[in-house]
Amino acid sequence: MAITRETLDKIAHLARLEFAEKDAEKILKDMNGILAFVDKLDEVDTEGIEPLTSMSHEINAFREDEVKPHLPHERALINAPKKDENYFRVPKVLE
Repeated sequence: MAITRETLDKIAHLARLEFAEKDAEKILKDMNGILAFVDKLDEVDTEGIEPLTSMSHEINAFREDEVKPHLPHERALINAPKKDENYFRVPKVLE
């Protein structure tokens, strides 16, 4: 399968991409190269191979939740640049 200029224009429109006309030929060449690589992968015999869910063989080491004392307000606010009694003061982000 090869990508045509029309397909490239449609992909660019759907992805909201813009590129200069002079770059279209290079983009077409690159995309067709990617498709050729993927087509090459179809030649690999994957019979009996389980799909990967992760590239790492590490297993998550979950720990039990433990209830611990919380950080007191005074200690939490000690280095706050701006504070108001028991709260951090931050710049307004919504009008």
